Amino acid sequence: MRHNPEPAGFPFSAIVGQDRLRLALILCAVHPGIGGVLVRGEKGTAKSTVVRALTALLPEVEHSGERRRARLVELPVGATEDRVVGSIDLEKVLRDGEHAFQPGLLADAHQGVLYVDEVNLLHDHLVDVLLDAAAMGRVHVERDGISHSHPARFVLVGTMNPEEGELRPQLLDRFGLAVDVAASRDVDVRMEVVRRRLDYERDPDLFAARYAEQDADLARRIAAARVAVDGVELSDTELRRIASVCASFDVEGMRADLVLARTATAHAAWRGADAVAEEDVRMAAELTLPHRRRRDPFDEPGLDPEQLDDAMEKADNDARANEDANEDADEDPEPDPDGPGGGENPSEPQNEASNEAPKETPKNGSSEQESRDNGQGSERRVGAPGPQFRARLLEIPGVGDGAPGRRSRSRSTRGRTVRSTTERGSGLHLVGTLFAAAGHQSARGRVNGPMRLAPSDIRGGVREGREGNLVLFVVDASGSMAARDRLTAVTGAVVSLLRDAYQRRDKVAVVTVRGRDAELVLPPTSSVEVAVRRLRAMRTGGRTPLAEGFLRARSVVLRERVRDPRRRALVVSLTDGRATGGTDAVVRAKRAAGMLADTGAASIVVDCETGMVRLGLAAELADHLRGGYVRLAELSAQQVAGVVRAAA
Repeated sequence: MRHNPEPAGFPFSAIVGQDRLRLALILCAVHPGIGGVLVRGEKGTAKSTVVRALTALLPEVEHSGERRRARLVELPVGATEDRVVGSIDLEKVLRDGEHAFQPGLLADAHQGVLYVDEVNLLHDHLVDVLLDAAAMGRVHVERDGISHSHPARFVLVGTMNPEEGELRPQLLDRFGLAVDVAASRDVDVRMEVVRRRLDYERDPDLFAARYAEQDADLARRIAAARVAVDGVELSDTELRRIASVCASFDVEGMRADLVLARTATAHAAWRGADAVAEEDVRMAAELTLPHRRRRDPFDEPGLDPEQLDDAMEKADNDARANEDANEDADEDPEPDPDGPGGGENPSEPQNEASNEAPKETPKNGSSEQESRDNGQGSERRVGAPGPQFRARLLEIPGVGDGAPGRRSRSRSTRGRTVRSTTERGSGLHLVGTLFAAAGHQSARGRVNGPMRLAPSDIRGGVREGREGNLVLFVVDASGSMAARDRLTAVTGAVVSLLRDAYQRRDKVAVVTVRGRDAELVLPPTSSVEVAVRRLRAMRTGGRTPLAEGFLRARSVVLRERVRDPRRRALVVSLTDGRATGGTDAVVRAKRAAGMLADTGAASIVVDCETGMVRLGLAAELADHLRGGYVRLAELSAQQVAGVVRAAA
């Protein structure tokens, strides 16, 4: 039977637009030590096409004494750690009784491209492994009695859709470069994209032949730049510029400086220069800094060109000042008979500017703008949470089996192995199986050679991961809250908790309580940014129909349970507990709280009551909700987590 050859891939040089992404990939191919590229963008923006096309441009590699093309290795979101880093070669152990290592996907990707689609959905511990390998160029495995190390130099490319959840800032920083991609709004560009794609689908080989010479030229340039990159000079002037730019953007740690220096060097090699210049530093900054300055998931992504211009200008000024200082230091000034300061008191400032009165700093570190934002009004802007609000983990008790995420413990087929079991688990637990068989070898007549196994020896693995929850906020926006000027603090706390939900891949929903009824201002969604916009437009004032708020929350929990039965709910109520409106408002609120608790949703009440006289109504509501309780002023990571865990 005759097999048709695989059609040619889409040529790299035929891709229309996406110039920034193409450059980022090329620079990582020139200098793999940059640490990979994170590609952020909506679906249908040719992210996968560009990555696959790059592989064809990489130089051939030597493997087992042979020359072969560089590989593109795709890492599925559901991959286990054994599949990624490698594990014991079970066949050799059973056949020969020898410990042997079976390499994983990282070894397969050596000298090629490792592609992770939807990297934001990958478990954090696997992302850490990938980024460590990409930065170090080696994989170290210490597990199950095996110590193994092998080279793993590859171009790491992760793609993601931000609407499906973000990476934690710590993981964002580990990616060398980041590029945001979007479909062009230029009609001519869109027409050309469609035309080329249709031409390719009609005859892939003929289409690839049209761009073969251009791709070959790019491949030669990449190979030449790879050879030249180690010889590119990075002068002290440009190194100072790099450090100054990173300092201007207030990036944390030194990784940004190192990656920027490597990227600037690779860019200089790519354009054929033998030394890094200002243009290389600027381009490198545009690729390395946008995702590092975004410390908050609600910060606008990207890099402000004017801010970069200011940083580059400041770097120039610093460089000139440093050169002038070096020139002055080279001169041999005559000693001053009056000593330092020309006879004046050296402790006194020696410039006119020092005589200006210091600018007055607002109390408590607040700015004038913050003071304006904290004013009363029917529509109140959500202020930034203060330093006391640092919620990091609200965890539902027990172990669930819901959608993958990062909040609560769950049974998983992809998490870490916590123990072995005689029941059918998630894959084979090799060490448990071998230990179970070891005690029976004499009885089975084994003297030497491979181990003798029986079906009763087989052990499965019990894996534990993390799941995302439905985090439902019930926010008291009534007059009793606004009158005491607490709503700004409450909404600030909600924003802090929303940040946490954003990074842990939760669904969130927001119910506000005010006036005559409760309003579902945000139905369950994974887009937490929408929640923040709704909170900023939240109206305040009026009575406090808490019973209606809990009943609306109950309805949301039950409806979402039908849509997604495995997703567990966590209800976070922020209120002072002073229910008003209608007959027996407090009694009805407690009854509604009990009905919400009957759904099985975990709950925590954040008590927003202040003042010398406290009614303690919020604590009573927490009892009826059969959940946790914490005061607003005590809202911190450790205290909240402890309260929720105790609320079984």
